Amino acid sequence: MSLVAVENRQTIEMVKPLKAGDIVEGTVIGIGRSAVYLDLGPQGTGIIYGREFLQEKDTLRQVQIGARLVTKIVDLENDEGYIELSLGQAGKELVWKKLNDLKATETLFKVAVVGANKGGLLATVEGMQAFLPVSQLSQEHYPKVEGGDPNQILKELQKFMGQELEVEILDLDPKEGKIILSEKSKEKSKLKELLKSYTAGDVVEGEITGIVEFGAFMKFNEVEGLIHISEIDWQIIDDPAKFLGVGEKVKAKIIDISNGRVSLSLKALKEDPWKEIEKKYKKLDVVEGKVTKLNPFGAFVEVEPKIQGLCHISEFGTKTKMEEVLKIGERHAFQVLELNPTEHRMSLRLATDASAAEPAAEPQPTPQPEHTPESQAN
Repeated sequence: MSLVAVENRQTIEMVKPLKAGDIVEGTVIGIGRSAVYLDLGPQGTGIIYGREFLQEKDTLRQVQIGARLVTKIVDLENDEGYIELSLGQAGKELVWKKLNDLKATETLFKVAVVGANKGGLLATVEGMQAFLPVSQLSQEHYPKVEGGDPNQILKELQKFMGQELEVEILDLDPKEGKIILSEKSKEKSKLKELLKSYTAGDVVEGEITGIVEFGAFMKFNEVEGLIHISEIDWQIIDDPAKFLGVGEKVKAKIIDISNGRVSLSLKALKEDPWKEIEKKYKKLDVVEGKVTKLNPFGAFVEVEPKIQGLCHISEFGTKTKMEEVLKIGERHAFQVLELNPTEHRMSLRLATDASAAEPAAEPQPTPQPEHTPESQAN
């Protein structure tokens, strides 16, 4: 066998069989009015035509003979014997591959903000739309809006239009065309170093930087932590803005450091009003209290400052009947059905001569008010 024959045989053996979906690179050898022909080497000749040509016609009209194009195989052999190719599909696939690489390596890159909605910011990455949720904004850029008014949040987010932010890819879904970004990553390493100086239990002094419906943000030594609404005071709070103001200097206790987040507490530095409660009240005692709130699960009653009990809805039968009997701000006599200082729970029922004589029924569990941040970030 001649040397040429051996080389040809080795070349044939090295050629990998093509299949639909493969990404291939070829040289432009012909340009028609509605088709472009590519030399794919030993594999044959490819063609971009029809819909695939029309979708990329602006790009293809600038192509010259000898140019190298990366395409995706649509059909191994069409009616004319050519390998049918797509320039657009190959481009998208290469973009998704690049995006996957960026995600895998946690690479930071800059994007320009092109839009905003109540849920976050819109940006463009490699020609594709991406979304940066409010919950993934850095502490510096998080919209700290009192009361969590969605319209006000949107106004704050719209201020970023046209600005560049440094982000990384948090999540990808090529099938749905979804790209989710995060701005928090750039803070991770810096915050990690800063937090080495602190542990749970430390008391820190700082400034309130923002108030939201689920609590308040406090900054101390370049670190920003969250004081959840349940950690502001021992009493039940509906509006953090009534207790704290932006710019106010406060001391707080670090109760948790995890996942780059710092949780703070103001009430941990205050005397627990439930500590001595059993010395004042006993089961079946009749106490006077002021109705402070009516909920679908019952009425909250202030027995004394910062001590509230619950008169469960089951004591009335229906919410309508409860609202007929009790009004916010009114004072009534209530009987203590259960007292649990550890869980800060007092179960009550409206006291009458008849109820005081009856044995106490099994108290219903006291639901805790829910204050869940939509976008507390993760």
